[in-house]
Formats: sequence, C-alpha cells, structure tokens
Amino acid sequence: MTDPRDELIEHLPAMRAFALSLTRNGATADDLVQDALVKAWDNLDKFEPGTNMRAWLFTILRNTYYSLHRKRKREVEDPDGVLASHLSEKPHHDGRLALEDFKTAFAELTDEQREALILVGAEGFSYEEAAATCGCAVGTIKSRVNRARARLAELMHLDDTDDLEMTDATTLAGLSGASTA
Repeated sequence: MTDPRDELIEHLPAMRAFALSLTRNGATADDLVQDALVKAWDNLDKFEPGTNMRAWLFTILRNTYYSLHRKRKREVEDPDGVLASHLSEKPHHDGRLALEDFKTAFAELTDEQREALILVGAEGFSYEEAAATCGCAVGTIKSRVNRARARLAELMHLDDTDDLEMTDATTLAGLSGASTA
C-alpha cells in the first residue's frame, strides 16, 4: 500500500490545473494549492487509506477556494492603500492619560463645583434635582456647573476646537454636559 504522504505529490499538477480553472490567476492558484496541501497534510490522519486520495484533495481544494471567495466578498480592495491611510486607531493609553489629567484638574475645583458637576454631569440629575439635593437655587447649580466646566477646560488646556473623545464617559459628560446613560 502506498504511503498517503507520497501520493499527495502525484496529484499536484492536477490540483494546480483545477485551481487555475477556479481562480483564473496563476499566483492565486498556486496559493490555493499550497493552502489545500497544508490542510490535507494537517488532516492526513482523517484520510481513509484505500479511498480516493485525488477526490479528497480536490474536495479540500474546492472548499478552500469557496472559503477564500466568501472571505474576499467581505473585504474591500485597497491596492494603493488609499482607504487604509484614512483609518486610524487611537492609542489605548490616551484614555488613561486623559483620565489622569481630568482627575488632577477635577481635584482643583472647589467642593461646590465638584459636587454640582458630579450631580449634573456624571449622575445625570436635572438642575432642579441637583439644586434640591444641595439645598440651593437652580441658578446657583447652573452657575457652579458652568464655572466648573470652564475651569476644567482651562486646567486641561482645552478650547472649543479640541476633540473631547475620551474613553471615560463620565469625564466626557463632566466636560460637555452629555449624559452618561
């Protein structure tokens, strides 16, 4: 009985011809045959000796081709890298650094400003609810929140043109007045 590993080599020309008929591209056909052979080699223990090696290899090749075809349908062609050049990922440490800056600046606010900003900005209380909690007028809470946000922006060296993308929703809410929910 022939060793299945030796029999793999016998079918290479037929596999390449089949791959070329599927892909219509020599380089892609060679890659496809290589991928199919790697899969066949890795799964040689699943091949049943005495069965049709050629049919088994062609099935692997065909399935590999269709998997590649499905994958390529989801991919975007970008040979010149034009699309990729417009993509970016913010470094993961930026959020931690911004949060540390925020914590330092937040600690410099007055107790009343911190309290108002936490209630309105971070906890999502309405101005009326925050005023009732603090036992002061609604206008006082609005003033404290506004001054706290302005002071934070000043301490963090932010202006109206700066992007407030931060990984911490509470920080963003405190600076911009957005809800954290």
